[in-house]
Amino acid sequence: MNPMQDVHIDKVVVHMSVGESGDKLVKAENIISEITGQKPVRTIAKRTQPAFGIRKGQPIGCKVYLRGKTAEDFVETSLSILENKIFESQFDRSGNLSYGVEEHTDFPGQSYDPMIGIYGMDVNVILEKKGIRIARRNIERKKLPSKQIVTREDAVKFMTEKYQVEVL
Repeated sequence: MNPMQDVHIDKVVVHMSVGESGDKLVKAENIISEITGQKPVRTIAKRTQPAFGIRKGQPIGCKVYLRGKTAEDFVETSLSILENKIFESQFDRSGNLSYGVEEHTDFPGQSYDPMIGIYGMDVNVILEKKGIRIARRNIERKKLPSKQIVTREDAVKFMTEKYQVEVL
């Protein structure tokens, strides 16, 4: 098989939204940095939502980007929490995968603390093939050929082969 057709993980985005700034957000940042080993970045509200008490420009969550071996290890750990079962609807047309982990206490080394509470997180896995740089570079940018685009079928095949995921 052509090595340019191999699917690999480009990055993993781990996101926690708490809906308000302050103590809850600081606790979420501490949890996400303990689990991933990286310092999180705060996410800002794009618009005001009076029903939820959210103002535009207010920090309401945090996220971390993981790449390389760290990303692969995190995906393996988080999928084992879900017992390696994923629904086909969690894959998009571009072959990306999104799923949620309901409790941070399921990760190894994490325990329940009544002072902190329980936080959930969203995990987004972005898959791509080699050669995508031609569509992203600034000089001589080209259109990506259709055979280099990751499809839903490619992503499902990659996840079942590499991580032994059962797609329902």
